Amino acid sequence: MHAAAPLSRAGRYRHRRGAWTIAALLGLAVSVTIAPAHGTPSHVRIVTTTEGHQLQVDGVPFRIRGAGLQDGDQEALAARGANAFRTWSTAEDPAAVRTMLDRAQRNGLMVAMGLHVGKERHGFDYGDAAAVAAQQARILSQVRAYREHPAVLMWVVGNELNLEARDVRVWDAVESITRAIQAEDPHHPVMTPLAGFDTALAEQLRTRAPSLDLIGVQLYGDIGELPGKLAAADWRGPYVVTEWGPTGHWESPLTTWGAPIEDHASRKAELLADRHARVIEADPAQGLGAFVFLWGQKQERTPTWYGLFLASGESTPGVDAMQRAWTGAWPANRAPSTGPLRIDGRVGTDSIVLAPDAGHVARVDAADPDGDPLRYRWTVREESRATSIGGDPETLPPQVELRVAEGEGGTLRFSAPSRPGAYRLFVEILDGQGHAAYANLPFHVGPPPVE
Repeated sequence: MHAAAPLSRAGRYRHRRGAWTIAALLGLAVSVTIAPAHGTPSHVRIVTTTEGHQLQVDGVPFRIRGAGLQDGDQEALAARGANAFRTWSTAEDPAAVRTMLDRAQRNGLMVAMGLHVGKERHGFDYGDAAAVAAQQARILSQVRAYREHPAVLMWVVGNELNLEARDVRVWDAVESITRAIQAEDPHHPVMTPLAGFDTALAEQLRTRAPSLDLIGVQLYGDIGELPGKLAAADWRGPYVVTEWGPTGHWESPLTTWGAPIEDHASRKAELLADRHARVIEADPAQGLGAFVFLWGQKQERTPTWYGLFLASGESTPGVDAMQRAWTGAWPANRAPSTGPLRIDGRVGTDSIVLAPDAGHVARVDAADPDGDPLRYRWTVREESRATSIGGDPETLPPQVELRVAEGEGGTLRFSAPSRPGAYRLFVEILDGQGHAAYANLPFHVGPPPVE
C-alpha cells in the first residue's frame, strides 16, 4: 500500500495489497490509437461548500457508494445499492471497455477508470525518459477514447505507487500525467490511490504532484487511524477511500510458524459495518465516499481473505453488510452466519499442531437467519508460501485429499495429513439460495520449524 522512504512506518505498509488484475506487471508503455467513445460526458467536479468538499455529477451531489470491481457482477452491485465502482487498469481491447462502460450506464453505475502506471518494484525506471513519455502517451490515448462516455466518474492514475518505492520521480510523472489529462478532459477529476498515508507522503504530493484534484487512501485494519493521519499531515483536501475492507493478512495475528489468522465471514461483516459507519461516513467534509474491496473473488494468502464472494459465486455476509450500509435495509434473504472454526476445541491463535494421520474433530457453529437448510463444504489446502505484496498475483495452493471418518452438519471427523508441513482447513457454509459463510484456520502437521 521510496525515495527518502516516504512512509515513516514502511514496515506496516510493506504488505499493502492493491491491484489484483494488472495488464502488464512491468508497466511497459506503448502508445495506441483508439477511436473515441462518443456520447455526452458527465460533468464531474469537486466543489467547496460551507460544509466542506463535495463531489457533484452534472451539478447533483454524488457520494460514492462503491466497490473495487474489475470483472465482477455489475448487476449484483447495483442491486445491492451501490452507485459506482473502480477498476485498476483499462483493458487494451476498446470494445471490451466500451461494453463495460455501457453496462455500467445501464445499471446506473459510475466508473472510476483505472489507468495502469508502471511500478518501481515491477522494474519500471522513472529515470528512463522515453519509457515515461511512452507511458503518458498510452494513458492519454485511453483518456481520449473514453472521456465522453457518460459513465466515467474520474481518472485513477496508478495504484499504490508509493509501495516499496524509493524514486520520488514517480510523483513527477504523476504530476505530468495529471496535468495532461486535465488539459484533454476538463470534465473529470484526476486522482491517485496511496498505500496508507503519513506526513512525509503528504509533503511529497504537495511539492511534486500538486495538480491532483483529490487523493485515494487505502487502509484496512488500521483504517480507524485515518482521521489522525490526515490531521497529522495537515491534509485538508478531498479524498476517497479507494480500498478498505477486512483486516489485512499483514496486520493479523500469526501462528508460531508465521501463518496469518483470518477472520471468519461474520466477523468480517461486523468489521465492515463498523468501519463504514465509524470512519467513512463520519467524515462528510473531506471524504467523498469509498470503494470497498473486493466485489469478486481472488487468491491472496487464502481464496477468501478479500473477496466478498466465494470462487463458486455465492455472496457472503459482507455483501449483506454493504447493502445495509448503502441502503439502510437488509436483503430479503441473508447469508448464513458463522462463528470461528475449531479443531479439537482450539482456534487459530492456539497454533494447532497435529500428529500425522491422527484423528481429530473440527467444528463450526453456523445458523441461517431465514431458516434455510445449510450444506457444509470442507477442504484442506497446503498453506500459502506467497510473499507477494500489493495484491500481486498468487497461485492457489494445492488441495490435499481429506480423509473423512464422518461429516455431519458443522462437525467433521477427519485424519490429519500424513506428510508433515503447514496446512489450512476451510469450511464453506451454503444456504442453497446463492449465499454462504466461511471460516478457516491454519494447522501444522508435525513439529513446526523453529526460527
